[in-house]
Amino acid sequence: MRLGLLAALVGFLIALQSRINGELSHQLDNPLQAALFSFSSGLLVLGLVSVFIPGVRSGATKIRVAIREGHIQKWKLFAGTLGATLVAVQSQVVPILGVAIFSVATIAGQTVASLVVDRLGLSSGGKRAITMRRIVASVITIAAVLVSVWDRIDSRNLSWLPVTISGLAGILVGIQRALNGKINEYSQQSFTTSLLNFVTGTIFLATLFGLGLLTNRTHVSAFGHGPWWIYFGGIVGGVYIAFAATVVQHLGALTSTFLTVGGQLLGSLIIDLIIPTHGVNVSVYLISGIVMTYAGVVVGSNQSRRARK
Repeated sequence: MRLGLLAALVGFLIALQSRINGELSHQLDNPLQAALFSFSSGLLVLGLVSVFIPGVRSGATKIRVAIREGHIQKWKLFAGTLGATLVAVQSQVVPILGVAIFSVATIAGQTVASLVVDRLGLSSGGKRAITMRRIVASVITIAAVLVSVWDRIDSRNLSWLPVTISGLAGILVGIQRALNGKINEYSQQSFTTSLLNFVTGTIFLATLFGLGLLTNRTHVSAFGHGPWWIYFGGIVGGVYIAFAATVVQHLGALTSTFLTVGGQLLGSLIIDLIIPTHGVNVSVYLISGIVMTYAGVVVGSNQSRRARK
């Protein structure tokens, strides 16, 4: 029971980070700098925490051995760049869509990605057939995106481009989690895998930011604007990664993912009610879309639960 609540808390923290990074991007008027700040501060926190966790360095050694023996291809080590892309998209899109619609769109993308990921065997679980149940789950979650924004289709406040980009970001997250699962199979230390993600992700965002400065496509914005909580996105990310490592260790990837998604959906709704994004309203369509997305997660997970049994 406690682990289930902890998994739900992880989902809530994911939604909270989306709101924080979105507001930071809005205040700075600089999504790329906001994403870089969030990732680099998360790297700092995770690095400090990892110093006190036994086995992190041994996990890194196991990864090097796995690479040398050909068990892990080197390109899989850059899974963190996919997560960095999500944070960059998150910082850009959440101020436009709000946390709830962004969450629904990314979850829909993750569901679609799971079909391809399982078929190709990119995760540690090996290849899995594309079943009718999983196809139905994908259709439900994609339909949920349409339902959640139905009342805003004719609104000038809604553009389908950020919704589509959010869905694509969700696909990248689905691939990232599969690659992380493969890496974690050999590192046997979740914090080592997470730290690797933050290192590669921060380098990726720093490179993009540097190129943006050189080409005058971005700029350095001054901090100090907005509420105090907008600077804690990286810390929130570091905390939920630590909690997620514990949950996955005891409940397994499937059950923890199911509970996390539930917490993320409910958390996103609560956040949009308490600290709403400017111009974003919580409607019956949005709530219906969240319920449909949750139903899709249930449908997609039931068969895998039976397979584990």
